[in-house]
Amino acid sequence: MTAVADPYAEARPAAPGRFLHGLNPLAKFAAPLPAMAALVFARDLTTPLVFLALAYVVVILGSRWTGRLAAVLLVAVPLGVLLVGFGMSVWVDAAQVTGTAPVLRVGGWTLYSGALQIGMATALRLGAIVALALMAGMTTTGPDLVRALVQQLRVPYRVGYTALAAFRFVPRFRYELDVIRQAHRVRGSHGGRGPFAAIARGAGYLVPLLAGAIRHAERVALAMDSRAFGAYPDRTERHLVPWRTRDTVFVVAFWALTAALFVALAPWSA
Repeated sequence: MTAVADPYAEARPAAPGRFLHGLNPLAKFAAPLPAMAALVFARDLTTPLVFLALAYVVVILGSRWTGRLAAVLLVAVPLGVLLVGFGMSVWVDAAQVTGTAPVLRVGGWTLYSGALQIGMATALRLGAIVALALMAGMTTTGPDLVRALVQQLRVPYRVGYTALAAFRFVPRFRYELDVIRQAHRVRGSHGGRGPFAAIARGAGYLVPLLAGAIRHAERVALAMDSRAFGAYPDRTERHLVPWRTRDTVFVVAFWALTAALFVALAPWSA
């Protein structure tokens, strides 16, 4: 039986030094936003590389170190930067960079250093933006984000908690799909290999999965009605996600550091 992983479950307590887990989710989203927006317009190699390193330092020092985080930081992001950089280098118009030094020749095709620089600059910008997004993405749970949106940004709780209930359907459906697959396997239905057998198996999963989804949606709707969800303009919050002084300090400090780095690096003056 496959274990059900709920991505919106409550997070485990983090060590005291892992400061990102103690910040308001909105602070972790707001702090890197100016840097992420400005990186879109940077065209050099140094600026995205500096912000990539900054994001790595903040994430490594401020978040709980897990195997998933290590795989993202040490494998996924570097490998993605290299692959995207090389791919973008190939797509650069050679007529615009013929004045630069050739790096690679394959038959009549030549990869110039100018194309490689443009491709790697694009990949580093994307990598830096992704790494900055990890500050919130790897240390924030879905329930805390919804609570912060409702409590601080005054998003209607009918919208926020309904969206949260809908998101929680995902692990439930994954579990039910696994159960349906096991049941079909036991009965020996839709066996065989190849794409047509896979399509037949997938079609056989749709009806029981849809029936289970309707039953689950009805149960959730009844449970929400029994708790008078939507009957009043406001609801009493059981879990509070306050905006503290440390959230303001983190956002202001990150914005100040972002402005200082852009002024020092001047990526648009080249």
